[in-house]
Amino acid sequence: MDRTAGKPLRRRGLVYRPLHSQARFHRSTARFKGYSGSIGSGKSQALCQEAIRLSYINKGLTGLLGAPTYPMLRDATLMALVGVLDENEIPYDLNRSEMTLRMRDTGSKILLRSVEEFERLRGTNLAWFGVDELSYAPEQAWLRLEGRLRDPKASRLCGFGVWTPKGRDWVYQRFFESEPGFYDVTVAKPFENRHILEKIPDFYERLKGSYDERFYRQEVLGEYLAVESNRVYHEFSREAHVGDVQVEYGLPLLWALDFNVDPMCSIIAQRRGDDIRIIDEIVIRRASTWDACEEFWTRFRHHQSGLIIYGDASGQNLKTSGTTDYQMIRQFFARTPYRAIDYRVPAANPLVRDRVLTMNARLRTASGETHMRISAKCAELIKDLEEVVYKCGTTVIDKDRDPKRTHLSDALGYLVWQECQSRTTFGEQNKRLF
Repeated sequence: MDRTAGKPLRRRGLVYRPLHSQARFHRSTARFKGYSGSIGSGKSQALCQEAIRLSYINKGLTGLLGAPTYPMLRDATLMALVGVLDENEIPYDLNRSEMTLRMRDTGSKILLRSVEEFERLRGTNLAWFGVDELSYAPEQAWLRLEGRLRDPKASRLCGFGVWTPKGRDWVYQRFFESEPGFYDVTVAKPFENRHILEKIPDFYERLKGSYDERFYRQEVLGEYLAVESNRVYHEFSREAHVGDVQVEYGLPLLWALDFNVDPMCSIIAQRRGDDIRIIDEIVIRRASTWDACEEFWTRFRHHQSGLIIYGDASGQNLKTSGTTDYQMIRQFFARTPYRAIDYRVPAANPLVRDRVLTMNARLRTASGETHMRISAKCAELIKDLEEVVYKCGTTVIDKDRDPKRTHLSDALGYLVWQECQSRTTFGEQNKRLF
């Protein structure tokens, strides 16, 4: 039984000073509408305010608020929604086990759902739905939700999404290239958010030192960039990054490994300030981790300024021999004079997207700074940086095209991620998306 039936709807004033773009988005009466904007453009606020508004307009009915993955739904979308409700003292009941939220004033229900498993989105009729970071959601999820937007009791049927541009993807095609009238999109202008600039005047300028130019144009300026190349490390060039690199005997060696049997690959580097300098590479066909250790020892046995080891987190998994790759490395160096060895290996590998973004940002920032120098002797690494590509039409690195590729750039990526990850942030709320 609906306890709100027959009761007058309470009017509530919200603490919300919408930006010009946000106001246009809310005014749109299109059946399907979108809000496209860069970091700091107020996407999360627009999403939550529109969801609350539609839950009042469609009193007693059901809507859905979704996100590309469950962690993002739980840690970003839901937190933003609850934050707006609490700030405005709007009463609600949240059932975390069922991931539903009931608005007490209206009796309206909001389903909180991850849209990555889109076949599960079939079911009851909806009066409205909204999707956070739509450009990271599958198109099939949007189509399933469109099919559920059919509650005959709804006063205002509406589906909406907010997103950061991600090239000329399905979101761009649907909202920018469809027939006008059915779909409507509001594009927020860069630097429009006065609320951020009042608190952090140099917010956008500081991001130039964290992002590479292409990512800066997409995430900060909100541009829709055509796919000019599917190169993964698009900021690399021989002219800017390859040259003479010598060992500095007062600095520790940084050794990063990718545990692949054929070939077994690793790179040796040093760090001075913000700069990563790649000194050498080790590539051995049909080799073991022990073989890689012996080769490293042959080349660098006289370096006594410390050693830091990085690598693939899967190297912590047990082998058929009953040991792990990192245990094998420890056993090897226990037999040498090396004692100051630090292992900087995460419990799990970073997300590929985050690792690649951090690599490109070290190769060249949006402000034009380069923080990586590679010895000309690292021929295979240089080929990796030039030739590793994404599979056509995807953001998945192609590891099948050439079995010799990706291993050295992966190893370097693990090192760069561990050393530089704190400098690079992702997403509207300084959270990674996946």
